[in-house]
Amino acid sequence: MVYTMGMSRSSKKRVLEPIVIDEEHGLVFESEQDLYSHFEKEIQVLEREFFGLRSTNDIEELEFGKYDKHLERLLDDPDEVWEDPSTLGEQRMFIYIRRFDKDVFHVAACYLTKSTPSFVYLHFPTTDNDLVERYRRGQMVFQRSNADVQLGAIEGDALHEGDDLAAGLFKAMLLLRSDKDIPEEEFHMFADCREETLEDADEIWRSGDTLGNVLVSFIKEFSEDDEFAYVVVTVEDAPSGSHALLFSFPTRDKGLLDRYRHGENLQAEEVVQENSH
Repeated sequence: MVYTMGMSRSSKKRVLEPIVIDEEHGLVFESEQDLYSHFEKEIQVLEREFFGLRSTNDIEELEFGKYDKHLERLLDDPDEVWEDPSTLGEQRMFIYIRRFDKDVFHVAACYLTKSTPSFVYLHFPTTDNDLVERYRRGQMVFQRSNADVQLGAIEGDALHEGDDLAAGLFKAMLLLRSDKDIPEEEFHMFADCREETLEDADEIWRSGDTLGNVLVSFIKEFSEDDEFAYVVVTVEDAPSGSHALLFSFPTRDKGLLDRYRHGENLQAEEVVQENSH
């Protein structure tokens, strides 16, 4: 079987709890069996297509499990996202693509809930450029862009210095945020909020990513003339406990803000700061 484990990270709950994929559209399931039964037709369509397209010289199916570690990074920080409006009939499908080294790509066909992957129909690694090209279809809705990073960079942070970790996390944030949120070209207008957020945060959250980095996010809400929140993302240095600035941004998107409220809730006095990465 192709690596089709479709349950998203957000759906990995205890067995007794319902599995919520898209509550607004009634996609709430009592069990994994119910979940896969609902999407069985779509999964079969995509599996048949995949087996028909893949080369016999590509990565062996028995080796797919070795590449499972790529999935979370792919969904959080893709190189490209394509909206495919036709393969699954009336159901829109989004195809995430990322190159992980010189030869290996990872591709995932996903159901999105509010711009976030909530179910993965199919995902697979491949070294076949022609196969990847077959999944670049429909309309491209996201592509890595250095211009996006330039708009959000502030002097003194790692994003401004071109740091890969900062750039990857910043681009992932741009993909998740609402289209109605504060435009990236206006981020610089909120730059003065960075120091105040670091010095007097309402919330500080620490969490680890899949690469072993310890990220600490500072959050402060502002409401003088216009209600918004400001988020500063840092990376923690384990030996010293200090925190280097990666990037920061303003937002009115409550859903996006909640993305940074996870892990361990810290007290402000625990944090030692540095200027940049």
